[in-house]
Amino acid sequence: MGAADRFRDSTQILLPAGALEGVREELERQFTVTVHREGDRVRVIGSPIEIKDASDFLAMNGVTVA
Repeated sequence: MGAADRFRDSTQILLPAGALEGVREELERQFTVTVHREGDRVRVIGSPIEIKDASDFLAMNGVTVA
């Protein structure tokens, strides 16, 4: 299952629900991603390339991406 976990990690970002406040609209405008709220968390889903770029964008805007 290691390969499936690695692929999933490269196609999504899981964050606390409030983490995208102030940047969600710009994130969705600049990148081809889907943002899905799941209770107290938000999942950003996209291709590995989009997720890498979105992750860099979030980090530059003060959102901690683990």
